[in-house]
Amino acid sequence: MAERARGIALSALLIAVAVALRARDFGNPVIHVDEQFYLLVGDRMRHGALPYVDIWDRKPVGLFLIFAAIRMLPGEGILAYQLVATLFAAATAWLIAQAGRRLGAGSSGAVVAAVAYLLWLSLLSGRGGQSPVFYNLFVAGAGLLTLRLPGLAARRDRRGIVVNGAVACLLAGLAIQTKYTPVVEGAFFGLAHSWYLRRAGGGWPVMVGAALLWAILGIAPTAIVVADYWRRGPAFFQAFWFANFASVALRKGYPAAKIAARLAGTTTQLLPFIVMAVMAWRARPRCPEILLAFGWLAAALIAFAMIGAFFDHYALPLMVPLTIVAAPVLGRYRAAMLATLGWGVLLLAFHVATEPDDRVAARAVARAMAANSGRECPYVFAGDAILYHLADACLPTAYAFPSTLAYSPEQGATGIDEAAEVRRVMARRPPVVVTMDHPLAPWNRDSQAVMTAALARDYRLLLSAPRGRDHWLVFLRRDRRPAR
Repeated sequence: MAERARGIALSALLIAVAVALRARDFGNPVIHVDEQFYLLVGDRMRHGALPYVDIWDRKPVGLFLIFAAIRMLPGEGILAYQLVATLFAAATAWLIAQAGRRLGAGSSGAVVAAVAYLLWLSLLSGRGGQSPVFYNLFVAGAGLLTLRLPGLAARRDRRGIVVNGAVACLLAGLAIQTKYTPVVEGAFFGLAHSWYLRRAGGGWPVMVGAALLWAILGIAPTAIVVADYWRRGPAFFQAFWFANFASVALRKGYPAAKIAARLAGTTTQLLPFIVMAVMAWRARPRCPEILLAFGWLAAALIAFAMIGAFFDHYALPLMVPLTIVAAPVLGRYRAAMLATLGWGVLLLAFHVATEPDDRVAARAVARAMAANSGRECPYVFAGDAILYHLADACLPTAYAFPSTLAYSPEQGATGIDEAAEVRRVMARRPPVVVTMDHPLAPWNRDSQAVMTAALARDYRLLLSAPRGRDHWLVFLRRDRRPAR
């Protein structure tokens, strides 16, 4: 009973901390451009839209299904996805505390590691519903199960290892269907189970059978999606395959200076955990769980480096193994605990002081779109896809994520002529066009040229609203009167 009470108390504490850290953003529709688009896709899926065909992106269907399920909750979906993401974050933190205990951390170190995970989510653009906020829960569950392997092998519990691996690989498969990069961690978990199954005395027939079972379970969620698109016909399968796999290799890289700046910023924010990881490695006892945790961390680092863009939220998956590895150090050294939490609070204060809150302006832009569009489709050329959702507007193109057509990194990576698609949209004379005075990434110059000419010829500025340091610009077609 005492253990159960402690578990309930820890759960309540972590939920309270998660809510306290994230409440300032509850109801904010423009926390990050990514998650608002996931909500838009999830909402349109409820009305029959098919990802990659009716609305285009590269993320796996599983992520959009999470948001589609969230849209079944009451309301417009914005507060709902943020509350669900908060519960996912708290649950992941709870698993981190359990994993920290498996590495030998005391109660204080495990709890502080869990709280640090929640704090650093907010520092690395994970304060809303970025994909790792969801799939980290699956990876953390799989990782915690993997840390059980030394004990299972010591008892020569081969059946336990096979079942343990089946659950871990299925969880990894769910993570992969939320974003593809966890395939690296999933592969590590599978290999670790194979290693310990052999150490527990598993013969080669058992090893091969178990590995096949684990691989099938890890692939199963994605295989189900592949089969569904295959069933729909060649055109649907081709759209799925190109968006999910082929198009990734076609994206342009970012300038080296920008990559270096991103890595420097992320490294600065992760500095306490880097130091504690070094301390944990140098002081490690002969503990196989520690070695497994570092193997997991190495796999997460490979996944972090795979895409190469190095946005700060790409480091969110690192926070799970980093905080677990740090838990024993946090419990052993009070100075490490105080320094880590102090650094986190200082960074949080900086973020709160410098991050704009554009929710009022976003809703003003959406109202202008809704009031002036009638039954026609407005067009968000640059800015935020959530404006379509807030305005309850139809989409003029399947490429509704603005950066797809407007920005240079996507030029030539979508499978279409982006400027031709912008030309097609503008030829239909959308009643309202939204763009930015300064782009969030370098312009696709061909698309920008089409837009600039069309706006100069057929539109007039209706509204300018702040978006961070820049502005949304709302243009109304010249033959329409502004709605009052």
